[in-house]
Amino acid sequence: MQTSNDPALYWIGLSSIPGVGRVTFRKLAQHFGSPERALSASFQELRTISGLSDKVLSAITSYPWREQAEREIAKALEAGIAIIIADDAAYPATLKNIPDPPLFLYVKGDLHQGDCVAIVGTRKPTHYGLTVTSRISSELASAGLTVVSGLARGIDTQAHRGALSSGGRTIAVLGCGIDVVYPPENKDLLEEISRSGAVVTENPFGTQPESGYFPARNRIISGLSRGTVIVEATEDSGSLITAGYAKEQGRKLFAVPGNIGAANSRGSNSLIKQGATLVESARDILQELKIQDAGGKPANAARDLPSLTGDEEPVFRQITNEPKHIDILMKESNTTPAKISGALVTLELKGLVRQLPGKYYIKEA
Repeated sequence: MQTSNDPALYWIGLSSIPGVGRVTFRKLAQHFGSPERALSASFQELRTISGLSDKVLSAITSYPWREQAEREIAKALEAGIAIIIADDAAYPATLKNIPDPPLFLYVKGDLHQGDCVAIVGTRKPTHYGLTVTSRISSELASAGLTVVSGLARGIDTQAHRGALSSGGRTIAVLGCGIDVVYPPENKDLLEEISRSGAVVTENPFGTQPESGYFPARNRIISGLSRGTVIVEATEDSGSLITAGYAKEQGRKLFAVPGNIGAANSRGSNSLIKQGATLVESARDILQELKIQDAGGKPANAARDLPSLTGDEEPVFRQITNEPKHIDILMKESNTTPAKISGALVTLELKGLVRQLPGKYYIKEA
């Protein structure tokens, strides 16, 4: 944990000064050798650096950065949050190597540096998207990988839950302060993630989830990961920003194919057309990344199905990851009302299908 004598004091202090963003921070640190020396430089010394306005230079020499940094460190100490600067050995190497890495990270939990894969997608997923996300994230976690996502509603939330359901690790990257819960309904999930992985942000305490912070958050999601998987994305989905960062960072890009007629699939299907690796299971990801499954079994090992009766088998063949009404299933399986009702009941008892409201059925993950 940080103390007031920690190098993080100067990193936080310099970055807290109005007008000092990541580019200016790096320019100052490189010129003077460290944030600490930059903060102690005189106005005349600062003027030797090109591209900085007198307003910014005056702020560096007059802004109460120490008080600001000490307050931030005190909050971190009280909340059990680690602040990891880019020069720290604990800073993730995969993230440090991207074009614009965060200057420091606020971390709640254990920022384990094993292999990570990001899974992101739409906030309004279909049953298919949720089912596939849950299965792939669970398989990846069972194989020993950490699943990274952004805690957003929809696919992100399902990715975290899928990893946790198999007893695996997951990392949530926030577009707000680490003390701000967004979306609010994920409060309990956030706590569970911090116990079984880590919650991460580059934003100071109290930062609210404004739209401008999320694109920057996305570069961290892809930057922590060896590859990024897109599940259900519209043509203007924010997850495509993450895909763009993954390509810019030289990381592998994956996409789950979707219904060619669905708006939710246009972005992800387009990525496949452009060269993203098509994903049907975690095995596709592990093979592309040349990662050995640490779980001791194939990531997409075939499920041992119980034996099916003559009435069950034709019905089960028609059930997919997309909801189908009982009337459609009866027509497709060419059976009778009495037989399909009995078949669906026994298939549910065998754990193969799940009934949804309105007499719709989907395949159980």
